[in-house]
Amino acid sequence: MREKYIYQLSIFVILFMTLGLFIAAVPEVFLQSRIYISYLSIIPFTMILALALTPLIIAKEIDLSFPSIMAVSGYIFSQTYLTFDNTFLAFLLSLVFGFFAGLFNGLIVVKVGVPSIIATIGSQFLFRGLAMILSGGSALSIIDIKENYISELFTGRWFGIFPAQSFWVILFAFIIWFVLFKHKFGNEVLFVGDNIKAAKMMGINTDKTRIILFIQMGMISSFSAVLLTLEMASWWPTNGEGYLLLVFASIFIGGTSVFGGSGTIFGTFIGAIIIGIIESGIIAMGLDGFYTRFIYGVIILIAVCVHAKILKKGKI
Repeated sequence: MREKYIYQLSIFVILFMTLGLFIAAVPEVFLQSRIYISYLSIIPFTMILALALTPLIIAKEIDLSFPSIMAVSGYIFSQTYLTFDNTFLAFLLSLVFGFFAGLFNGLIVVKVGVPSIIATIGSQFLFRGLAMILSGGSALSIIDIKENYISELFTGRWFGIFPAQSFWVILFAFIIWFVLFKHKFGNEVLFVGDNIKAAKMMGINTDKTRIILFIQMGMISSFSAVLLTLEMASWWPTNGEGYLLLVFASIFIGGTSVFGGSGTIFGTFIGAIIIGIIESGIIAMGLDGFYTRFIYGVIILIAVCVHAKILKKGKI
């Protein structure tokens, strides 16, 4: 357990080392407040998805469909708003879709018995195709939504400067941490990820637990899609693309084991910040943006290998 806390502390050190490197290399960018305000508006989209996916990874499951769920949810939100001029209805219908999309994934995995990596690859194509069919491949503009109370609540600039989504993601991180480590349901998730057969013998309804995790992932994907649509004041058929690698990199660099049974919300939170600043830092240093994908891949591989070694030694 001690090694686990040391690992989390090391993630914090990596964050400051990364930031220090960029400050030293490009002080004219990283000593200005504007880039940090930009981070507060951009990083929460990745962070909220990573925080939602962390309990699912801990339960030794995976969801690769969330970018496509975001695409359909964003379309439902935008089209409903354009049709009925009702942001609350648009928001509600988006969450309803996320609920049923997550339930769909959960039932295929839990009740049909398809491995989650296979099931969610299939649903990823299914939902992305649905988004393309519904939209005809065309984008939707909802620029006037910026004047709406929903937009101000979720993505407005609070106190005239701070993006609202940064406050929401902090609240969400606390809720996920509380449920996972201070609530009975969190104990069930940890037991399921550690040894599902033993969890069943303890009387835990493992099927219900896993289905709930898929549902919450679907709904949070929809919520993130709404935030993204409000921030951009538009919807594109490619909404959600590009987040898959960022989310998994945030989770694994943060200290959640790819083998399930253990994880950390704090680590995912810090991991998302590290991943969020890398791309802009590399570009600010004058390097090609394509380097970021290479670095993300290296980060994921290193994190997974470190966890494999730690688990083999029985330290976590």
